[in-house]
Amino acid sequence: MTESEIRKAVLDILSEISPDEDFTSLKDDVSFREQFEMDSMDFLDIVLELRKRFKIQIPEEDYPKLDNMNSAVQYLTPLLK
Repeated sequence: MTESEIRKAVLDILSEISPDEDFTSLKDDVSFREQFEMDSMDFLDIVLELRKRFKIQIPEEDYPKLDNMNSAVQYLTPLLK
């Protein structure tokens, strides 16, 4: 997958988990939880959906790498090539 395809997939997942949020103003370098009304369970749902959708393992110690769009795309790109 390309970085733009990964970004779109992450946005799709965010939209499913927080359907009332407007992600058009998403700041790529700011934590999802800081920008939107997400709690730790919402973040865990993002991680679980990424694992399910892409059939990849994401160790718990890597969860912080999925905190914002830039780091999530950077983390997922080598896993999804």
